[in-house]
Amino acid sequence: MANYVYSAINETGKTVSDSMEAESEEMVNTMLAARNLIPVRIVQQDKSGFSLSSLSSLRFGAAVKTKDLILFTKQFRSMMQAGVPIIRLMQVLVSQTQDKVLKKVATAISQDIKDGLTLHTAMKKHPSIFSPLYLSMINAGEISGSVTEILERLIDIVEHEAKIKADIKSALQYPIIVLVALVIAFIVLLTFVIPKFVAIFQQAKLDLPLPTKIAMIMYQGLANYWYILIGGLVVTIVGLRYYFKTVAGRYVLDTFLLKMPLFGPLFQKAAMSRFAAIFAIMQASGVPVMKTMEVVSDTIGNTAISREFDNVRDKIQEGQGISGPLRSAKHFTPMVVDMVAIGEESGNIEDMMRQVSLHYDDEVNYAVKGLADSIGPILIVGLAAVVGFFALAIFLPMWDLTKMVK
Repeated sequence: MANYVYSAINETGKTVSDSMEAESEEMVNTMLAARNLIPVRIVQQDKSGFSLSSLSSLRFGAAVKTKDLILFTKQFRSMMQAGVPIIRLMQVLVSQTQDKVLKKVATAISQDIKDGLTLHTAMKKHPSIFSPLYLSMINAGEISGSVTEILERLIDIVEHEAKIKADIKSALQYPIIVLVALVIAFIVLLTFVIPKFVAIFQQAKLDLPLPTKIAMIMYQGLANYWYILIGGLVVTIVGLRYYFKTVAGRYVLDTFLLKMPLFGPLFQKAAMSRFAAIFAIMQASGVPVMKTMEVVSDTIGNTAISREFDNVRDKIQEGQGISGPLRSAKHFTPMVVDMVAIGEESGNIEDMMRQVSLHYDDEVNYAVKGLADSIGPILIVGLAAVVGFFALAIFLPMWDLTKMVK
């Protein structure tokens, strides 16, 4: 029996965390479902107390690719529109799905529906595949009888976020290449070039200039203590990786990301876009405000902003409205707060949030396009500085050597 730590949503919409012993993660899902809890995160603990996230419970690098989930949802939507019965629909999805993990999940869902479970309950058993947002919207669709429309909106959200991620990845390709070239140039010059020239300078008994002395100190440190440097780097990376998987570590990381130059505003705008889009869709689907805020808190993608949502949700429960609590939250932009206030006054908050989402979608697109333009020159300057430093380390004593020859 292994020990599992979990976070889940109870019937009142509160997020609860606890631990339990079970033979597998699937058993934990089953036991939580029996308690009417919706799993958000399940992590296995080893005997030393470290949390080991299983591959199936990771939010990023999940068990299925985003494009496969989009295709699955589109096929689901198309057959729902065509009026295909749900059991027959799931059988077709099982035969059409190419991804092995998603095929197994579809098979399990099909069997659960045959056994009398609702679509939402069957999907809820697979939180590594279907996010809290996905599950909540399916649930709202079943309650309102508009699953087809809900699937359409889900596809829009997932496709949009996949596009943003692809754009960011594309924008970072060039800076990453420059950064790799910078590191390689530094190591090659420090390891192979500098030592040969320094040996010549020392034979000539030259008084080495400061850049050359610094380069030699770095070379000696790398040559004599490389194993310590590599070991320390590995331990630091592994330690930070484990720490950032904890609740406290994730909060520290997400807060840091929001404060980073260039990247911070991008992350904040992306979070505002996601908040507005999800809020508008959930409200259009007839989901209560408190449930909507709960889903947004769980799916916003940033722990620091998620904590702000928890505070906002508590104040809303006290009857303070939505715009007031948002105004006191530090990570929400004035535009979001003002548009929510206007929506509350006019009774048209859904349309206001849709406009906010479109606005920040454009802002994110502009920010992504400007990211490479901003980072590229900085890295090129860094590359020039490294090459310039080693040029000084070599040519300054070379200049003194030529004067001695004369």
